[in-house]
Amino acid sequence: MLVTSNPEQFFEFCAVDRQLSPYTVRAYRSDLADYVRWLGKQRPAFQSVVDGLKAYLQDMTAERRLAAATIRRRLACLRAYFRWACREDHSTDPFREWHPVLPRRRRLPRSLSKAEAKFLMSGARSSCEDEMLHVSISLMISTGLRVGELCKLRAEDVSPEGDVLRVYGKGSRDRIAYVADAHLRGSLSRIAKIRREAGGAVATLFLNRRGSPIRAQSIRSKLRKFAGKAGIVRRVTPHMLRHTAATLLIENGVDIRYVQRLLGHSTIATTEIYTHICDEALRTTLERADVLGGLGMR
Repeated sequence: MLVTSNPEQFFEFCAVDRQLSPYTVRAYRSDLADYVRWLGKQRPAFQSVVDGLKAYLQDMTAERRLAAATIRRRLACLRAYFRWACREDHSTDPFREWHPVLPRRRRLPRSLSKAEAKFLMSGARSSCEDEMLHVSISLMISTGLRVGELCKLRAEDVSPEGDVLRVYGKGSRDRIAYVADAHLRGSLSRIAKIRREAGGAVATLFLNRRGSPIRAQSIRSKLRKFAGKAGIVRRVTPHMLRHTAATLLIENGVDIRYVQRLLGHSTIATTEIYTHICDEALRTTLERADVLGGLGMR
């Protein structure tokens, strides 16, 4: 059912031409492999590619009961694959005649509470065991950087004063992030200066203990251990720090359009989801309003 026997060319196209992140390309590899495995078990073969795709969707939803987000991503992978294959060998794109409509589940992002964020930041400020991790935590929780964006920062992306960052964002959308904290600005300025002197302007900003560019998985692992030491019970991920940054900004009255720009969202609809999770601000407002107290119910 696959149009070409060499999907590696497709993955190269995704990485080079479309500039998709390594995480997306890795997910697409898994998604395409799942489709190929499933297809290989089907006997007899389907009469058309569309029939096979419909049966594959039925299997994911009814038989395996996969998460809606997983199904959407796998169909997105197949849609991109067949579109690419159609251009390569002039075959027919099955998605031109088949347009599946899937429900989009709007999941609330998981963020840290103010108390948890304070525990994490106070621990990062007071400890000096791993400066890279502490600066990374401060950056993600104050600017909403994705962990992948953090790992791609270079010395030349940091202004001499450490107050401005050039971020190479998701979907080839570059943006500017501003650092407001004076202590963090000083740390960034010093680290960038050291890296420029050692490796030039294009040197990677953050290195691991072996002197190699830091990897996202390393930050995830270190953050999880550090959060536990800081007294946070639940599992903390770098993306939770991004969600926390957006939530805290909106709770503090920052215009949602500024938050959209800071996070690098292509549409404000993506940013609007954070307006639904500002429970702390809602609770504070309700306590201040004191409806029952105003009615003399005391």
